[in-house]
Amino acid sequence: MQIQEEIEKLKQEKNAVILAHYYVNEEVQAIADYVGDSFYLSKAAAKSDADVILFAGVSFMGESAKILSPDKTVLMADGQADCPMAHMVTLEEIEKVRTQYEDLAVVCYINSTAEIKTASDVCVTSANAVKIVSRLPQKNIFFIPDKNLGAYVAEQVPQKNVILCSGYCPVHNHVTKEAVKAAKAAHPGAEFLVHPECPAEVLGLADYIGSTSGIIQYATESTKREFIIGTVTGVFYELQQKNPDKAFYPIEPEMICTDMILVTLEKVRQALACGCNEVSVVERVKEGSLPPLDRMLKLAE
Repeated sequence: MQIQEEIEKLKQEKNAVILAHYYVNEEVQAIADYVGDSFYLSKAAAKSDADVILFAGVSFMGESAKILSPDKTVLMADGQADCPMAHMVTLEEIEKVRTQYEDLAVVCYINSTAEIKTASDVCVTSANAVKIVSRLPQKNIFFIPDKNLGAYVAEQVPQKNVILCSGYCPVHNHVTKEAVKAAKAAHPGAEFLVHPECPAEVLGLADYIGSTSGIIQYATESTKREFIIGTVTGVFYELQQKNPDKAFYPIEPEMICTDMILVTLEKVRQALACGCNEVSVVERVKEGSLPPLDRMLKLAE
């Protein structure tokens, strides 16, 4: 029996559903029930009627799934897969900014720990951050933890005073305008589609700025045939599935998330078989982080 068949059999036995982020290995995306960005997967986790949610992604995603679906068993395919940016802000920083500004909303990128979410007013993803911030009544916005996405939101919502954190995604923050210009020179007919976790100087060279799901939708609907993609190359699987007649080029060949690629078919099978890497969130954190996640789902509608 092939490993894909073993996984399918285990899913049926456990009444499990597999959620995979666009950044994991393509063979894992191929066997998943839902593939998407953080926002899509958050909604899928909340609406699923499965008994077991197997998350092919990183730890903050599993935490969010458990918080939104407390009665379900949530398993991580790899228990060590984490997001460095999720730890790039502290509760002390948040408290300090709250004392400095009145009329403040702490807007927490979903790429953060559950503990940090407890100190936040609303969560956002790259797909809905601009919409949600624009809908908040507060004038002052402390955007955590990604400085690049926060700067992009500030530009799109100039009526708000956005205070930035110092966090960043190591993969996206590494992209330079020189690398983009080199890619454009190598592929002069290609449009440049980029994730807002990249620095402002890189976003300034883009034909389109958006989340992974937004990039996929733009490329699919575009009449152009060639695209330079400014995000993790795991997204190429879905791009090519939807657009087999179009060409996609990475800015750099090593645009990979070293945590996301820890997830393999073997680890998916193992987690389902043994029920290991189960996600647990203590009651205090669960209660404190649910309101900002719920508010995200409501404000993004």
